[in-house]
Amino acid sequence: MRDCSAVILIKHNKLGLIKRVKNGNTYYVFPGGGIEDSETPEITAKREAMEETGLEVEIQECFVKIDFHGTQYFFLATIVDGEFGSGNGEEFNDDSRNRGTYLPVWVDISKLNAFDVKPKEVARKIQALFCC
Repeated sequence: MRDCSAVILIKHNKLGLIKRVKNGNTYYVFPGGGIEDSETPEITAKREAMEETGLEVEIQECFVKIDFHGTQYFFLATIVDGEFGSGNGEEFNDDSRNRGTYLPVWVDISKLNAFDVKPKEVARKIQALFCC
């Protein structure tokens, strides 16, 4: 079990997600990853946002915390700088990891139901609070 931290990026009624294709399955996840020993959940969320999306963010409040294979933190974040899609984390550069593909995408919040977003409960809560 490993604690993880992720960011919730919302811009123009769209949610920033990572499209994953792995073993023939397509699904979407929030930009994030494992918390290192020397990190707080907030620091991890900020680092992972940069690595996976290319965005410098300011971490806001914890939107939701889920217990699933460790604790998963999801933070609302404000974009400060950077270009979405320019992340250069090891998931983009290390083919030997054999973990499928990663593609940062913007998804219209009103259409989240049409996508396999993991975890679903976080996507539903975002849609309920930020849609339309």
